[in-house]
Amino acid sequence: MAAKLTSDERDMLAGKHGPGVQKALEIVVALGKIYGAQDLVPVESVQVSGVSYQNLGSAGLAFLREWANDGARVRVPTFLNPAGMDLRRWQTMGIDAEFARQQLAVIDAFTVLGIAPTCTCTPYLIGYEPGPGAHVAWAESSAVSFANSVLGARTNREGGPSALAAAICGRTARYGLHCDENRRASVLVEVSCPVRSVSDWGALGYMVGQATQSQVLYFQGLEPDGVDALKALGAAMAASGAVALYHVEGVTPEARLAGVLRPDHTRLAIDNLEAGYRALSGGPTRIDLVWLGCPHASVAEVARLAAFAEGRRFVPEVWITTNRPVREESEMAGSVAAIETAGGRVWADGCVVVAPLRGRFSTVATLSAKGAYYAPSLLGTDVRYGTWLQLERAMLTGFWE
Repeated sequence: MAAKLTSDERDMLAGKHGPGVQKALEIVVALGKIYGAQDLVPVESVQVSGVSYQNLGSAGLAFLREWANDGARVRVPTFLNPAGMDLRRWQTMGIDAEFARQQLAVIDAFTVLGIAPTCTCTPYLIGYEPGPGAHVAWAESSAVSFANSVLGARTNREGGPSALAAAICGRTARYGLHCDENRRASVLVEVSCPVRSVSDWGALGYMVGQATQSQVLYFQGLEPDGVDALKALGAAMAASGAVALYHVEGVTPEARLAGVLRPDHTRLAIDNLEAGYRALSGGPTRIDLVWLGCPHASVAEVARLAAFAEGRRFVPEVWITTNRPVREESEMAGSVAAIETAGGRVWADGCVVVAPLRGRFSTVATLSAKGAYYAPSLLGTDVRYGTWLQLERAMLTGFWE
């Protein structure tokens, strides 16, 4: 592969741009050799995972500081996955002061590298929308799915170090979903049942992801009603399987391309969603926390919760997680005040499943299939997964019907 490097890339590898860039390109080249890449490709943007101190730990923090001390700085727009807390209101969130100190140190280390502390799994909701065919290096599974499928950009699911390396050298290896031949669908998913609500999209995604794992999919019979539906579908498939690219007939950018469905494809028929709902929901009916915003909520999703909250009072804890720009826009619209007057909380920057909350809640209710999938293992909670109507009742009574 070294013979296919450009002169600028060979200079990076030789250390002419400093040890930080050299280390970054060594990582990218090593991955290229492992996966048989013929060359490297410039990337337009990068999303870095491994931001919560709960996942990164002291060793990861030291690694970031060492790279920064080597002079490494990002070359392309780069943003971060959710942290383990709301960076401004962590005390209100009930986060331990020592964890908060370390988490803020992580953010500072990323900032030294030139990365803005965006902290979101939905960068496409705050202006980072690569166009069709754009090469990027994104790390968070639901963001990868959305970029590849809904936006038509090209990215593999990067690990934290490989994404950061791509940001520092501005390159990634051309393999996997960066290549035309690997973006063709090998499974035709025929959906013959209604898929209307966000929880329906999540249940469908859970079932399909579990059945197909990491294959590329082509859906027939779907009529998504916006970004939030596709966000829920992709996030669920990436959680229960490892689906990083899907096509929806008549909707997604590459679905109309000739030959996008391989002639040797297999078929998967979905005629009801009951198995998905059953698999994601169980345990006690008493609810400690109602949680929305996994992946991070859109302005519309915050507004929907706010409209329901008007004139009501929540019984259990009610949290919705989102990114800082969406929270600020929702605050200006009055949505945050409506939710918090009812007793709820609108947290920015963080995500419940990467926060130090284990043992704090017993049963979580959610309409996020991704959240329902991860909560038992990462939070140690039981989960009730269901419709918006069921969540409304849980918010007002503290029980699951």
